[in-house]
Amino acid sequence: MSQNESKKLVEGITPRDQDFAQWYTDTVLKAGLIAYSNIKGFMVIKPAGYALWEQIQAHLDARFKETGVENVYMPMLIPESLLQKEKDHVEGFAPEVAWVTHGGMEELNERLCVRPTSETLFCDFYAQDVHSYKDLPRLYNQWCSVVRWEKETRPFLRSREFLWQEGHTIHETAGEAEERTKQMLQVYADFCEQDLALPTIKGQKTEKEKFAGAEHTYT
Repeated sequence: MSQNESKKLVEGITPRDQDFAQWYTDTVLKAGLIAYSNIKGFMVIKPAGYALWEQIQAHLDARFKETGVENVYMPMLIPESLLQKEKDHVEGFAPEVAWVTHGGMEELNERLCVRPTSETLFCDFYAQDVHSYKDLPRLYNQWCSVVRWEKETRPFLRSREFLWQEGHTIHETAGEAEERTKQMLQVYADFCEQDLALPTIKGQKTEKEKFAGAEHTYT
């Protein structure tokens, strides 16, 4: 890139001390990481941006598998009746849920939720697939996209569809589950610090901040 091209690129970016949020958005766009789509909150992840995601997946997936994790894939759609079994969990996501009401031209007998997260699917699956304590633990992870109808959006930080991974494990005792949670918290911290060069502060969220339906939420 020539000096003149570099100057034009920088001139198109809002100064950080003038508007931090706009500076961030301008930088992401000028770096060629994403492009806007025709639907608010849904972005096109361009090759440079997706290459970053591929590296994140590769490094994090390797760390997961070192602890015994296996990858699975759950359906994108969740029946409304299944969501209602986890009322506390659903209430936290209700305002953000996107619903499928028609299949082709026909109205469905039951609304289907586009997954905002997959706890209910994993719990339903485990209830059918686990028959004895001898089947435990199950250490499953899913790489997928989820949809949450956010009001205010920002590329990568808060979008209506985003790529992520979600690990869902099941154990013989609550103590084992708690131990596993803290183990994975350290895995995430090590990944952030060693692979992404991002400093971390580990801790437990307050009652107001914790995940909908959870007993404890760590960050």
